[in-house]
Amino acid sequence: MTDAFGEFDPDDGPSGARDRAATPEFKPYHHPAAGWGAAKAVTEFMIGQEKEPLLGTRAIMKMNHENGGFDCPGCAWPDSIKGIHLDICENGIKHVTWEMTHKRVTRDFFAEHSVAELSTWSDHDLENQGRLTEPMRYDPVTDHYVPISWDDAFEMAGKALRELDDPNLAAYYTSGRLGNEATFLYQLMARELGTNNLPDCSNMCHEASGRALQAALGTGKGTCDLEDWETTDALFILGVNAASNAPRMLTALAEADRRGAQIVHINPLVEAGATRTIIPHEILRMATFRTTDTSTLNLQPRIGGDFALMRGIAKAVFEESESDPNALDHQFIERHTHGFEEYRAVVEATPWSTIEEQSGLTEDDVRKAARVYCEADRSIISWCLGVTQHEHGVDTVREIVNVLLLRGNLGREGAGPSPVRGHSNVQGNRTCGIANKPAARFLDRLDEACGITSPRADGYDVVATIEAMQAGKLKVFMAMGGNFALAAPDTAYTYQALRKCDLTIQVSTKLNRSHLVHGTEALILPCLGRTEKDIQRGGEQQTSVEDSMAMVHLSKGMKKPASRHLLSEPAIIAGIAKAALPQSKTPWDYYVADYDRIRDTMSQVLDGFEDFNRRVRLPLGFRIKQPARELIFLTPSGKAEFSCADLPDLTQEPGILRLATLRSHDQWNTTIYSDNDRYRGIKNLRTLVFMNDDDMRERGLSQFDDVDITSIARDGSTRSVHNYKVIPYDIPRGCAAGYMPELNVLCAIGDISTQSDQPIMKNVKVTITRSA
Repeated sequence: MTDAFGEFDPDDGPSGARDRAATPEFKPYHHPAAGWGAAKAVTEFMIGQEKEPLLGTRAIMKMNHENGGFDCPGCAWPDSIKGIHLDICENGIKHVTWEMTHKRVTRDFFAEHSVAELSTWSDHDLENQGRLTEPMRYDPVTDHYVPISWDDAFEMAGKALRELDDPNLAAYYTSGRLGNEATFLYQLMARELGTNNLPDCSNMCHEASGRALQAALGTGKGTCDLEDWETTDALFILGVNAASNAPRMLTALAEADRRGAQIVHINPLVEAGATRTIIPHEILRMATFRTTDTSTLNLQPRIGGDFALMRGIAKAVFEESESDPNALDHQFIERHTHGFEEYRAVVEATPWSTIEEQSGLTEDDVRKAARVYCEADRSIISWCLGVTQHEHGVDTVREIVNVLLLRGNLGREGAGPSPVRGHSNVQGNRTCGIANKPAARFLDRLDEACGITSPRADGYDVVATIEAMQAGKLKVFMAMGGNFALAAPDTAYTYQALRKCDLTIQVSTKLNRSHLVHGTEALILPCLGRTEKDIQRGGEQQTSVEDSMAMVHLSKGMKKPASRHLLSEPAIIAGIAKAALPQSKTPWDYYVADYDRIRDTMSQVLDGFEDFNRRVRLPLGFRIKQPARELIFLTPSGKAEFSCADLPDLTQEPGILRLATLRSHDQWNTTIYSDNDRYRGIKNLRTLVFMNDDDMRERGLSQFDDVDITSIARDGSTRSVHNYKVIPYDIPRGCAAGYMPELNVLCAIGDISTQSDQPIMKNVKVTITRSA
């Protein structure tokens, strides 16, 4: 791989569980999502790869169960309000079994393998070595990680932090798996140290959703819950691959279909979850191979065309209102919205020809979706990264809200905006203080409750953090979970930036690429997993998490830790904080001994967390108040705000395609379980690109031909990957798709949305040519 920043060695970059002797296969998938295919995959994974059939089966009976169960560390889909005994999915079981593996990475492993050698391994093979067992320090003399005691590790980290000339020379990254209590302590430590450099994975995923909803409704979250999904008349699902990214959504879709609700999937690719399914816990349907449809309409806009489609639906609603006075909810608009007439003028001035051109859909297709919307009394619009990771992501989400407001689809059961957060507790991280631009009200409460003086200056987000490293303005980088080196854009640039740090600290459960792309000094600090018992001086502890619909509930591990040397995330944060802040008055040990004490302080700081310890122990926990759900809008006008953005120009230059990065089915974020993607019919291949048949013919390409993919950044620089296999796929002309993290190398560090500061990972301009 090469890029404008220099040569990029493919052995230094992301790769799957590649068996170079295995022959790639492609056979379109025509079976239902989940069902027996999922059951077979889970069985093969637990017995064949992880060899944990008994423990895995026991975990299935505890996962996503209240009163002593643990929350799945995978996606953030809410737990069933019906108390389903097997509220599980294929990817969740894989994720949990992957964590509970019997395999161990010990000091002997690190003594045998240098960092240089490990850097040539695939990412699958790194994580497949098993659980980390004790803290390790990088030795630059030998190029090996060597054991270090916890006390010495804390002192090493603490010394580096307390000796910085400026606290803003450090940044503290968070992935979604961090529990609420650890999250609160983490941001408290950073702010007591004097910085708001708290980048998180939301900076790369749903930042656009939060900013759009905050501007439109005065809340950064969706307003729906599972009961709304169970009572709505119409579901619109945009930019979501439900079967892989939020598999338990399939249950809601199947139930919606059976009660007669309309389900419209909007995605450049028609994914398996948008066709039909067999829900595994529906035993009779499984036994009789009885499928349920998960859609009534599938529309395939061009990449980035969702905004134009929503504008088209709005235009059709306005046209319908000329003959049907009930097409618009005039009372709702008058009482609860601001800017309606301006919005109406913008929509009516947008010609259908522009909507067709920018959406990639015909007027008739758009009107089909509008007809579903107008005929439904209550509608939910749900979306994921296919909507947000664009230059115009904020405008698109605001247009979604505009459409909902037209028919009063807010503040009542079965209606509203419902973003799908992809990672367990990523929403809780933001709720509990992980924000590089924190609200003044939050900081005031934090200071009062904790006796500190928080900094008020904005901190770094993910991209700003990488750029600061590259410029020598960041010396210490700490990550609580995740795999920052692979998740971030512009892989070569990010790698070099990380290597310019004086110290990198990774709190992890398994070995990954971020341990090998490190600073001059580096620490690996192994922590407990979500499935493991957390025993402190005050007894066995539980942590809380928030799902994508703002429900907060407890999670309790079930098994003995993988090593006696593992510490909990709160204990690791407290250990570093005490070393970095020797004069701190924060009772770090007191908090770690009993997490109820952390929750008591959180209840003083966080809106909606009053009486936290009692309410979180209620069946199913509690839902954080959403003012907009009650038609209370914390906006300047005190009403829901229409937006009037112009449609983006998606006109493409000759020979240019728009590339979207996506995950395979046998993958969770940057964790790759295999080189297969069952729902897209792929076996033994990850270095691929999906293309439209006509685009392939235009370039003289056939299935499995080797191609080079070159991205063109805004500044004119280029980045390339070579010898990728091309796969013909049902995707609109002018569009292409391939897997992250392999293709993150093509996403230029400077190509971020001016609206959300997110990397534009779903809309990369590329050329695709036959490899030399």
